[in-house]
Formats: sequence, structure tokens, C-alpha cells
Amino acid sequence: KWLQGAIAAPGEGVRRILRRQDPTGVLRSAGDSMVKRRDFAGAWRRDPFDRDAAIDHVLHELGTFVGLAARATKADDQLGRVFGKVERWLAELSRREHVANGARDYDGLEAELADVNRYWEWKYTGRGTLYGDGLARADLVIRRDAVKTALEAFLDGANADLAACLHAELRSLVVEYEAHKSRDGSLDFLDLLARARDLLRDDPRVRAEMQQRFTHFFVDEFQDTDPLQVEILLLLCADNPAEADSATIQAAPGKLFVVGDPKQAIYRFRRADIALYESIKQRLLHQGAQLLHLTTSFRSVPAIQAAVNAAFAPVMTGEHQAQYVALERFRADSKTQPAIIALPVPRPYGKRSTPSNYAIEESYPDAVGAFIDHIIHSGWTVSERGGSERVPIAPRHICLVFRRFQSFINDLTRPYVRALEARGIPHVLVGGRSFHEREEIGAVRNVLRAIEWPDDEFSVYATLRGPFFSFTDEDLLAFRHLHRRVHPIAWLDLTRPDLPANPTPELAAIAGALSILGNLHRRRNRRPIADTLGRLLAETRAHAGVAIWPAGEQALANIFRVMDISRRYESAGATSFRAFIERLDEDADRGKQPDAPVVEEGTEGTRIMTAHAAKGLEFPIVILCDPCASLESERPSRYIDNARRVWLEPLGGCVPSELREHADEVIQRDREEVERLAYVAVTRARDMLVVPVVGDEEQAESWLAALAPVVYPTASNKRTPRPAPNCPPFSDDSVVERSRWSDRMPYDSVAPGLHSPRAGTHEVVWWDPHALKLEKQLGGGLRQQSILEADESGERATASEAAHAAWVSTRKNALASASVVSISTRNVTQAARSAERTLDPRVTIEETPVDRRGRPGGRRFGSLVHATLAAVDLRGDAAHIERVARSQARLLDATEDEVIAAIVAVRGALAHPLLLRAAAARSLRREVPVALDTKAGMIEGIVDLAFEATPGEWTVVDFKTDAEVRTSQRIYIAQVQIYARAIAAATGAAASGILLVV
Repeated sequence: KWLQGAIAAPGEGVRRILRRQDPTGVLRSAGDSMVKRRDFAGAWRRDPFDRDAAIDHVLHELGTFVGLAARATKADDQLGRVFGKVERWLAELSRREHVANGARDYDGLEAELADVNRYWEWKYTGRGTLYGDGLARADLVIRRDAVKTALEAFLDGANADLAACLHAELRSLVVEYEAHKSRDGSLDFLDLLARARDLLRDDPRVRAEMQQRFTHFFVDEFQDTDPLQVEILLLLCADNPAEADSATIQAAPGKLFVVGDPKQAIYRFRRADIALYESIKQRLLHQGAQLLHLTTSFRSVPAIQAAVNAAFAPVMTGEHQAQYVALERFRADSKTQPAIIALPVPRPYGKRSTPSNYAIEESYPDAVGAFIDHIIHSGWTVSERGGSERVPIAPRHICLVFRRFQSFINDLTRPYVRALEARGIPHVLVGGRSFHEREEIGAVRNVLRAIEWPDDEFSVYATLRGPFFSFTDEDLLAFRHLHRRVHPIAWLDLTRPDLPANPTPELAAIAGALSILGNLHRRRNRRPIADTLGRLLAETRAHAGVAIWPAGEQALANIFRVMDISRRYESAGATSFRAFIERLDEDADRGKQPDAPVVEEGTEGTRIMTAHAAKGLEFPIVILCDPCASLESERPSRYIDNARRVWLEPLGGCVPSELREHADEVIQRDREEVERLAYVAVTRARDMLVVPVVGDEEQAESWLAALAPVVYPTASNKRTPRPAPNCPPFSDDSVVERSRWSDRMPYDSVAPGLHSPRAGTHEVVWWDPHALKLEKQLGGGLRQQSILEADESGERATASEAAHAAWVSTRKNALASASVVSISTRNVTQAARSAERTLDPRVTIEETPVDRRGRPGGRRFGSLVHATLAAVDLRGDAAHIERVARSQARLLDATEDEVIAAIVAVRGALAHPLLLRAAAARSLRREVPVALDTKAGMIEGIVDLAFEATPGEWTVVDFKTDAEVRTSQRIYIAQVQIYARAIAAATGAAASGILLVV
């Protein structure tokens, strides 16, 4: 709602950014950022900046420079072509302003100058030394650089000014968000921390009780703790219960034990800064704490540990970076297979004379897929956590670790997924955009759209043509020609005399498919979304069809994941089938992906995850991916000024001035965190670490740059490798194909084989990409044939029947075991029917002053009134009440008379003094589930409304219509009494009940 209002009547910041970028994506991202960082609410500085005058100056400088460049055109044709683009832009600008009678669109020019600054032509230096008329090339280059500097200075100033404007305008979004939570009685995650901190800090009784109840605290992963969590911890561990200032608290001796590894501090975006960790550590040491270094690594083999020590000891040297503590060995190296492998990029060259990032990102996934395929069938073994025996390598032992999944608009995981699928290797993608780009997910989304919008003939056609029905284009076009449309509801006009009496089997099958979609459409909002999908799969028998795809198990699992997503969506308060489709579309557009199930030991498939997601896990084999991710960011990420309570970060792509002033410091901190991220990725490996390399040169600015000294040999030894044990025969070149523009030769590359790197005491096997089966394409015919081929002996059929019988028996036993009741539960209605006539607390009955004569009754009307009262804003006006009521009526299929009567009833209820008190209460809960433990068992129910107007006194309200009260007044009174007892038991405060007749 705020976004719509901002676009309809934009302020200066919103207006300017709407001219620059996609408004929905940018402003939504900016709004999320502002809400997420609302704990730092200080104002951003807005420097004096005359944007219009700056644009006039830049245009004048551009015009002058282009005029000089035009004089050089005859001597340097290339120069004229290069800057002719800028000249044409200036000419078009002059024409537009002439048509507008000299009016200048400064907002539009601000956006256009950003595009002009990105022209590659600014890098061209020209040919020759003198262009005539005394114009030297050096002078022209100096003039060009001056114009470029002026252009960049303008954009920096404009961006800083725009960021400050956006920050001020987005504050209203934050205020509205906080007010909405307050009205709704809701808390988000940051509220949980902030409210807990406030409670401990401001209430001495609570602080004293918590300090007495909990005598010892053990905190793991302390380097990931944010300031609010640290403050809560210190308040709980204080040796003086009266001390409430976390800055001066002394921790009680022996009460606090923390474990942390500053080398793994990678959550600055969550306010878990390494500087905070170090300051708290020094503070505790000053108060008498003891510091112990845990150095023995039980995870990795000694070769990997030696490489890690040699790589990161020179990088992590303290100050703003972690102080490195070397790992010590516990396990033994394998004598039959390598522990560290350098996997070269087969084709690192594009259309250049040197390796390019584009070519590396395109070629390396194929090498990874081929290498995984090789080691799975190599006979090599790995150890598993908790097991003493080594086992053959399986896909589940391997993890592909990325720095990021997204590069601009490109999904970096997709090529790796294709490489694995082409080789039939199962995989588990933990996060990433590839989920929404898979064929089966696209097919599911098409089906959902066809069910929701039967008039969308494109989606219906795609569904019928897709994998669930698989009709041919010829049959579909013939059906449409005959029936004039492909529509799940109105596809056949029985009154038309020209229709054939006996349609062909193909046309009859299409009619049956449309009937399936039509039936699903009619009932889509009256059954769970997952049930609709399940019925579709059952009707089309898609389980068997999808299972024999080339990556059938994966595809089927992904379809079931959509069903799981729908269940979670509905449990969170889904509004309709259409809303779920829009949610999937939004997730796909934003590249958001629900995580795969929790990765546990035994989960099948190669894992694909980011280093952040892999933290805390370990894998026998880790393959490092995303070799072109940069070590150093171009823009500073974030700067926190705790004294002013200001969090600074780019907003809508614009860097505020104060952040730019600290850019060098912030970029250095960002670089140090990326180095720690690489450390986390490397230390996930138990038995084997695979590092991406380019045989012809090192990738100096990669996020894995710290590993270069521990995988690359010296220049004098790169061509003299030793034979690699238990590896296939290698050639003498680690590059499969070079660009025809490159002057590099095979003898310029590192020769495959066993090498001693420049740093460390370990050895590295440089793999030979020629030994891998590269460029394998996705295919699936052989697998389907093997599944469908005849089984003349009957062995496979008998084994399959036996396996099915065993599964049926196991399932029957599991159902029988799960059917045994362990806890007796009743709902509130059941408990109220058997309750005594007098219960404490007492209940009063109040009525709203509305005319109830002749209004509708029945269960649907009661449900409509209850649903509207549950969703409406207690301070809402008449228009708001009507919107909510009609929205709920659509879900219940209520009549117009019922809607009008419900609006009148709700308006009367909100005007009642009881709900006016609730709207102004200090604490408010609506539709809150409660449970009351009694001797007769557990009683469960949902309270309509509960509020605390006076401290220590809760009022519980249950809404009923007059028809309900007339028929079962005693039962409803007992229900409210049970609700009040549950609230009193949960809060420890007094609670009274009111039955409000609406």
C-alpha cells in the first residue's frame, strides 16, 4: 500500500529513482532494507548539492570535449566512431529540448548521464600523436579524463543526494510497519530480541529471577553473536542484579563459557562483527576470564590442514582481521589417493588473448560434473563422520561450495546442475534460483495458472502440451479448430450441429484432460492447494511419467517440494489459490528459493550450497566453485555508527555520502570477511579438497586468491610434475583449448601431475582435463529403455513385488504404532460440553447495539462475522471494514445479504466500548492458540481476542452471534471460562471472560 502511494504521489527521492530503475524491485528492496535495519534509526546526512547546476556543467564539458574529438576524426576514424555515440546523444538531447521550448528534464538527464558514464568508449586512447590544428592526442586524452572525472563526480554526488532522499521518504514505511505490528499484536524476529533486552534491562524483578534461575551459560559460535544478543547475555550473567547498564556490567565469575572462532566471522550483514567479538573477548579477559585455544582439528586430514595453515596464516594477522591460530593434526592422510586436487578450467579463453571470466564460468561447471563422475567410479574411498571404515565415494559425500549463487541476473548454479543431470548424478540444491527455472517447476506453475485462469488459453495450451499431458501440437490445433477454443470449462457447445458424433481418440483424450482441469478449477478454493496438486498427479499418473525422466527422482522430489511449500504457505494464513500462484511468481522473479530439507547424514545427492549455508557442516569431499567471484567489492557494503545509531548502506543502488567517506575502510573490512568466507569453505572438507585453477595464469582477484600459493607450484617447477598415485595417465597440458588470439603455448601451463606448491608442506595433484569426459549432453533414452524392457526370467518382477510387500508391511506397522494415543486432547467445545455449571473465573455477557431483526443466520454467516473480526483493523473505518468483509465473503461464498449484515455487525462491534478498550490496550492478542493442561487431559483452542488494558489484568473476549448464544449459552460461557483459565495460567495474571454478542 505504501509503495502504491509512493508511486502515485512520489517525493523527490522516489520520483528520481523511478526514472532510473525498475520501481517495484528497487523500492521493495530498499523498503526491506529499511525495515530490517530499523534498530538504527538515525538520520542520514544530506550534503548541499545543486543537482541541476551540476548537470548543466557536465553537459557543457561533454559538448566541449565532443567538439574537440570531432576535429580529430579525419586523423583517427576510430576515435570519431567511438565518440560519435556521445555526440549523437547530445544532438538528440538538443532536439528534445528545442521541442520542449528549452525546458530541461533534470530527472531524466540524471538517469541518462549514468548510462553515458557506462559507455566503453571512455577507455579508448586513440592513434597517432597529432591530429592537426595543433591538437595533440595527449591533450585530447587529458581532456577526456577530465570530463570523465567530472561526470563521475556528478554521479557520486547525485547518488549520495538520492540515497539521503530515499532514506527520509522510506521512514514512513518503517513507521507504518511498526504501527501495523502494534495494531496486530505481532512481533518479528528483531522484536523478540529487542523486547527481551528491554524486559531484562528495565525490570529488576525479571532480571533478578532470570539470573537466579540460570546459573551457567554456554554459548557456541560466539563470533556470530550480534550486539542485542550480547547485551541480553551480559544482563543475564551480571554479578550485580541491580546493574542494568550492559556497558559496565561485570560478569559473575564462572557463570559464562563462550566458544568462538573469529576466523569464521562471516555474518556482518547480520550485525555480527568481528570487532564486537574481539571487544567482548578483551572485556571478559580484563574481568578475569581465561582464554584457551582449541587447535586440534578432528575433521580434515593433515594435508588439508597444512594447506589451510599455509594459505591463511599470512592473511589473518590480527587488527581488523582475525588472528590466525594454526590447526593441529589428529587424523592420518590416505596413502592411496590425493587429498588436494587442483582442477583446471578446460577452456578458460573466450575471444581474447587472455583468460576471461565469462569463459571460465562457462567451462568450469562441465569440468566439475566430469570430475565428480570420474571419482564416483574411481574406486576411491572416504571416511564418514562417526564411522571407522572407509566407504566408496557416492554423490552424497560431495558438496559444491559457492561464494554466491547469483551474479547480476545470472544463476551461477544452473550450469553445474545441468552438468550433474547430464551424467545422472543426483543432487540437492540448498537455495538458489535454479529451482524455479527447472522444467518440472515451470510445468507445475503452468498447471496452476491454467487451473486458476481457465480463460488464459496460453497457459491451458502449455499445460496440455507440457509433461503432465503431453499432447502434440497437431492434436491440440485440430481440437481448437473444431471447438474454436481450448477452455477447461466451456470447451464444448453441445448445441452445435456441426460437431462429430464420434470424435477421434486423441480429441476425446483432450476433452478428458480439459475436464480434469475444469473440475480442479471449480474446487480449487475449497480444498488445500497440496490436495489440488495431488489430484492432478493422480489423474495424470504423472509420478510414473516424471520418474523416468533423465533426472526423474530429482524432478519428482521438486514437484513434491512445491506441495510442501503450499502447505507451509497455507499454514501461515494463505488467502486463496491465486495468492499462492502470485507468491510463486514473485519468488521466481526475485530469485528466491525455499531451502531444501535439512541436510542430514544419509541424504542422497551431491549438495550445492553457499559457504554461508555450509558453515557448521562437513563433507568428505568439497569442490570449490564460483572461481570468478571477486575478492574485493567495487562498492562499500555497510558502515555502522553506533554512537549516532546509524546504519549506512547503499539504498536503491545509491551510496550515501557518509558511507563513501568511509569507503576504503569498509571495502577493506569486506575483503577481510571474504577471506574468512574462503576459510570457512575450505575447512568443510574431511578427505578431499578440490580447488579451481587456470593452468596458464593465476586468478589474483578471486575470492579464493589466498589458496594460490598452496596449489600453484613455482615457475621453475611447473613443467616437472611427478606421477600422481592412483590417478589416470595425464598429458602435459592443463588447458584443453586456447583462443586463436592467444600466444600462450602448452609449455606455458602447469603440467598435470603431482606438485609441491610454493607454500606448505603438502602436495597437490594437478588434474588433467583431457582425462575427463567433457561436454556430455543431457539425454535419457537408455534409462527409459532399461526400465521398460521385458523381464523374461521374472527375477526383477519378483524382487519388485517382494520389495513392495515389505514396504506395505512396514507402512502398516508404522501406522499402527502412530495410531496409539500418547496424549489425550480435547478441543474447547468438547471440554465445555462436559464442564460443570460453575467455573472460575466468572463470565459476563455483553451485546453490541445493532438491530438483529431479520438478519441472516446459520453457520456460514457466523463464520463470516468471525473471520472479519479476526482480520479487521480495530481502528479501521467503514471502508476498511467493508473491504475485509467482502474479501472474507469470497472465501466463504457468502451471499450479498450476509455480507451487508456482517458489515453492520462488525461496525457495531468495533464501536462497542469493550473493543475500543482493546484497541487502546498496552498488550493485544488476536486469534491466539492456547492449551490448558488439566487432570482430564490437554484442552486446546483459539482465543478470539485477549487484551491487557491494566497491568496484571487480562480480558478474554469470545465473539458470538445472537443465534449461537440462544441455542448454546451455557456451553459458550464454559468456553470463555476455559479460555480465561488458559490465559491466566500462561501469563500468571488475573483473567476475566466476556461473551460479546455481535
